[in-house]
Amino acid sequence: MKVHAIQTGTVAVKTRQREGTGRGPMRLAKMLIDRNWTDPLPIFAWLIEHPEGLIVVDTGETSHVADPGYFPRWQPYFKLAVREWVAPQDEIGPTLKALGFFPDDVRWVIMTHLHTDHAGGLSHFPNSEILVYRPEFENASGLMGKARGFLPHRWPHWFSPRLFDLDPDPFGPFPDSLRMTEAGDVRIVPTHGHTRGHVSVVLEEGPRSVFFAGDSSYTEALMVKEAIDGVAPDERAARQTLHRIRELTRERPLVYLPSHDPDAAERLDARQIVTLNPNQEPSATANRSPEPATTGPMNAGTTSASAPRSEPTA
Repeated sequence: MKVHAIQTGTVAVKTRQREGTGRGPMRLAKMLIDRNWTDPLPIFAWLIEHPEGLIVVDTGETSHVADPGYFPRWQPYFKLAVREWVAPQDEIGPTLKALGFFPDDVRWVIMTHLHTDHAGGLSHFPNSEILVYRPEFENASGLMGKARGFLPHRWPHWFSPRLFDLDPDPFGPFPDSLRMTEAGDVRIVPTHGHTRGHVSVVLEEGPRSVFFAGDSSYTEALMVKEAIDGVAPDERAARQTLHRIRELTRERPLVYLPSHDPDAAERLDARQIVTLNPNQEPSATANRSPEPATTGPMNAGTTSASAPRSEPTA
């Protein structure tokens, strides 16, 4: 079936966001003071032409990021660590129309997570069923969500997504999943780490799978390296996610598509699978056990209300 990469502008982040350094809260601090920026990176969403209905994975960014006051001035991440370039015609609605589709034609919108560069295009889908993993919605909502780097006050006023939980239905190394289609060829799997409720979407094409990774990593190479980004609030979960994805590539041919990988669209078109070098091992840093997290892992439910850890946008 046809799958389209939908680029909704570009974003630049600090190099230490793409691949973090340090341990615990120092990772975020080192990222914020990093003077080096990435080149502009794509902001991808994805369109699957499925027989059961059109499926969109993430909605990309909005051009309103250029509006004065769009980002909270008190949030250091938006002030110091992100630059975005999105024109009105770059938004997912106009881009879908240029491909011959209309947002109202979309049956399902599946969100990998709710950072603004993935949720900025929600306003284009008032008539689609929007699916959000329940822990991610709770993590991103309200004042605490704002403190963590989400923009819930920018969600459409009508936004009332279908909140879902995962079933005890293993998929490869993932212990849980949710079958989205009656055919069972589209699944949602847990890829926590970049945010506490981050998920990914897997499309099975015969023996091959296409893995829409969201921000599980910023590139395929960083996934293979099991290199954790610089903003993950739960390093242990992020490390486990990257290990599971890497193990999945050993079990089946896998096309790996992160949302900000400049090579992702080309790999999609070629259906280029991940190839692991037999002698290539994850980085030494990736193999270390993290120090105890100050805010606690997601499964423990011990987020500090007094000093929530920011979960920046990209």
